[in-house]
Amino acid sequence: MKKQNNNDKFIANFCKHKLALIAFFVIALEVSLVVLLPLIYEMDPIAIDSTAVSQAPSAQHSLGTDTVGRDLFARLIYGGRVSLWVGVASVVISICIGLPLGLLAGYYRGVLEVIVMRAADIFMSVPPMILILVIVAITTPSISIVTIVIGVLGWPAIARLLYANVLSVRNKDYVEAARAIGERDINILMRYVLPNSISPLWMTLAFRISQAIMTESALSFLGAGVQPPEASWGNIMYAAQNLGVLKSQPWIWIYPGICLVLTIVCINLVGEGVRDALDPKMKRL
Repeated sequence: MKKQNNNDKFIANFCKHKLALIAFFVIALEVSLVVLLPLIYEMDPIAIDSTAVSQAPSAQHSLGTDTVGRDLFARLIYGGRVSLWVGVASVVISICIGLPLGLLAGYYRGVLEVIVMRAADIFMSVPPMILILVIVAITTPSISIVTIVIGVLGWPAIARLLYANVLSVRNKDYVEAARAIGERDINILMRYVLPNSISPLWMTLAFRISQAIMTESALSFLGAGVQPPEASWGNIMYAAQNLGVLKSQPWIWIYPGICLVLTIVCINLVGEGVRDALDPKMKRL
């Protein structure tokens, strides 16, 4: 019953954040479109129409075509799938690595704490984009490689956030009481420490997803991310590196740019709404 009340309170607080609520519905609509639209309408993001190369929006191609004659609407939909997948999957990988490391380092401290925190410092001391470019350069760029690399390099932020919160929880009275009655460490961690330390992680989850989407798009724009003919919003805009395309064929880069900006802004707004709903005292005036 208490959990249900907490859920109701969270939903009520989130709904008070009007911009976050609108952003949530925009993201839900976007996800629905990229997942369901290809199941309803037949569209091929790699099919080339040689009679409509760099064609402006028309009845045949609603958003126009790119520099080789591929339909931009189909590429936007499939590119949205890729960009959102990379964002979500890479954050899941970061959590799978960073959460247990931060939890154990904060609870046990000692040598484990030193190893995990120094490893996090090393990872965070290197400019992530440079490191990602180096790793991608010595491998074959693909959706899987980009997702794994972004996910693996994102664990230090998750680990440090959870580590800091575990330090403030590990000596609480309820944790000491659990130790005193002989509870096993795994039970203490899962029943008492983690549930009371994880709230800030949910607050930052949306921001981590938007950051991963931006990283993937930047890599693809530089030609080091998702490779054509596979589509992502970043590599669709790759054509904008050509000055002629940038000036005379704006439909090729404007639509993916709008999708990218809108998605990142909406995800960040949802993140702010979650933060304010979980802890109204943190709400900015």
